Amino acid sequence: MSIKSINVRNQFRGVIKEIIDGPVLSEVDVQTASGIVTSVITTRSVRELGLQVGSEVIAFVKSTEVSIATL
Repeated sequence: MSIKSINVRNQFRGVIKEIIDGPVLSEVDVQTASGIVTSVITTRSVRELGLQVGSEVIAFVKSTEVSIATL
């Protein structure tokens, strides 16, 4: 499958490094050229998409707000 067009501008191609399954939600860590992108998605979606460690994926980031905090 290839994506020809999408309106999400922030896209990160990567490989799944870890999946932490929960009863309802799962945490998926994707290693990208820019670093690790972590997504929390439904465990059902993990199963339906056939996601597993080593899968090549694209992480899409669509947000109306990004907050910054001082360290």
